[in-house]
Amino acid sequence: MKKLFVTLMTVLMVIGVCPESLSAAQKKKKAAVEPKVEFKLPSDETDAEKAARMQWWTDARFGMFIHWGLYALPARHEWVRNRERITNEQYEKYFKHFNPDLYNPKEWARQAKEAGMKYVVLTSKHHEGFCLWDTKYTDYKATNTPIGRDLLKEYVDAFRAEGIRIGFYYSLIDWHHPDFTIDRIHPLRIDNGTKEQYAKLNEGKDMAKYRQYMKDQITELLTNYGKIDIIWFDYSYPGENGKGHEDWDSEGLLKLARTLQPGIIVDNRLDLNDVWGGWDIQTPEQVKVASHPTWNGKKVHWETCQTFSGSWGYYRDETTWKSPAQLIELLSETVSKGGNLLLNVGPTARGEFDYRATERLKAMGEWMHANSRSIYGCTEAPEDLKAPANTILTYNPKTNVLYIHLLNYPMGKLPCEFLDKIEYAQFLHDASEIKFDQKGFTLPILKPHVEIPVIEVFLKK
Repeated sequence: MKKLFVTLMTVLMVIGVCPESLSAAQKKKKAAVEPKVEFKLPSDETDAEKAARMQWWTDARFGMFIHWGLYALPARHEWVRNRERITNEQYEKYFKHFNPDLYNPKEWARQAKEAGMKYVVLTSKHHEGFCLWDTKYTDYKATNTPIGRDLLKEYVDAFRAEGIRIGFYYSLIDWHHPDFTIDRIHPLRIDNGTKEQYAKLNEGKDMAKYRQYMKDQITELLTNYGKIDIIWFDYSYPGENGKGHEDWDSEGLLKLARTLQPGIIVDNRLDLNDVWGGWDIQTPEQVKVASHPTWNGKKVHWETCQTFSGSWGYYRDETTWKSPAQLIELLSETVSKGGNLLLNVGPTARGEFDYRATERLKAMGEWMHANSRSIYGCTEAPEDLKAPANTILTYNPKTNVLYIHLLNYPMGKLPCEFLDKIEYAQFLHDASEIKFDQKGFTLPILKPHVEIPVIEVFLKK
């Protein structure tokens, strides 16, 4: 009985309802303003229902992240306001000069599609508070800059026309909003400040007003642009002088998103990690995981978000860019552990992809053109199949086909421990046969003209 009560209260908490806390009048008012859309919380889903809801995302494996905002003008990291402690007044010059006249989202979508990406997530609003759409709730938006357009609508239309699934990133943090309280990561923070110092600094600010502001904007985003497949909230940092789920009313935000867009995929940065149904995917950032992530001992859907270089926004002078081989290996390794790769582009202030990003997207597209079967619909290999040295294994459970990604080309023989399970093998890029015997695969001495060659292995049934 106790377990049933706890489960019931958890569900009520997630959907933002506490029956004893609402008067009859409040309940009537609440019912009158809430959308009349049927939805099912993940906490009510069976494993099979969640798998079906997530199937398109699981099959896709590869998506594009886009970080774009006013920080493209200073061009020295998307956290430039935080790093340089820039005030609203000092930052205003970027708002006045934001004019991405070369912005052509159709070109963005073309590059994403040719790279093999199946979904996209764009920063509708980042921590700086600037909004790319024509929101009713602030003047701090693209339509009030020299460009004078709803940039988000153009993005949605362009990517949707290419058959790419649509996602919105929405920052929980807002360094521009007057009611967002100053905290330990705010540009106006107090180093080693006490609670009392922060309380004094925040006199007159009202986070309740900011919470409503977020809900109003999420309602716009999830109402005015058709079907939205992903909402990426970012991010919580609970603890002293930080912000967690109570500051955001994360349960209310989650309920709102689920109500307005049934089936939408939600990330895990609302500080609801311990709430069953509080998230759909785990999102390790800028790291390679050691193994398939789990929650309470159970494997979960996960996605690693990664950059080409060391920053998310456009950074003109940043030089630590990953090579095409590193990026292809990153994609293959992510899939080999049952995850998705969300690879970021930071467009310039003129509205174009940096030439270095374009070069790498093209290289990944060339590889995916011939090798995408080793990515789409694939996951980790069966446990009894051990990867040969210097290789990565991906596996398609529907076709029972294994893919061996050759990170270091062996020039001749590739020893393998599961040859008795193989029916037939070929290079994936050209479907040319690869012979094998008890000692392993026999490969040509010259490496194929492919960044990372892949052997397609048809397993015995």
